[in-house]
Amino acid sequence: MAFNPKVHHRRSIRLRGYDYSRNGAYFITVCAQNRACLFGEIQHDEMILNDAGWMIQRVWDEIPSHYTGVKTDAFIIMPNHIHGIIFLVGAGPCACPGSCACPNGQPKTGQPQGIAPTGNGPCACPNGQPQIGQPRGGAPTGNGHRACHNGMQTVLSLPDVVHRFKTMTTKRYSDGVKQRGWPPYPKKLWQRNYWEHIVRNENESDRIREYIVNNPATWNQDGLNDEDGICLI
Repeated sequence: MAFNPKVHHRRSIRLRGYDYSRNGAYFITVCAQNRACLFGEIQHDEMILNDAGWMIQRVWDEIPSHYTGVKTDAFIIMPNHIHGIIFLVGAGPCACPGSCACPNGQPKTGQPQGIAPTGNGPCACPNGQPQIGQPRGGAPTGNGHRACHNGMQTVLSLPDVVHRFKTMTTKRYSDGVKQRGWPPYPKKLWQRNYWEHIVRNENESDRIREYIVNNPATWNQDGLNDEDGICLI
């Protein structure tokens, strides 16, 4: 699966009416603002990450630990963009403390039927039904808290996950600029939009994984490395 400038236009394409919080696999591409090469360089068909690139790798790896119901798969950081596969797999019961922050940060006394107590004590949110979509707020805190509602972990949509990935990496990159002398970025680290593709089956997943792994070797032919490329979104 290669990018085609004649097919993949300058605006991210979303399926009208599609629920992007549905369980499934999603292939995403997120590009640096102005396609600035901030994350490393290609040498001998291999991607050599700089400190900023390694920071982005860590943020990607941390996503499943911050957000119940979100799994990560194949991933590559390129000099000016990333490709990755995100799986939305649903949410589980809400348990506090240390794993779930209930609405307004306050646990409710008493535990709903059907939710087993944890060793850390109950975090019982009312009714036992998941909330679809989480407001786009701040990045997750270091204590591993997750938002919950009605006794279930909150279900994030794909835009929620991408938003949080951008937020976390932007904050850490800004710290790197101030504290470690990383190259500054122009107003925003990432372009406003992103490209996504709903992965339909396992065969398609395998093709996309192969594309991701081989991306450094095709850097010179990549539309995102071409002034006439596609990623001006």
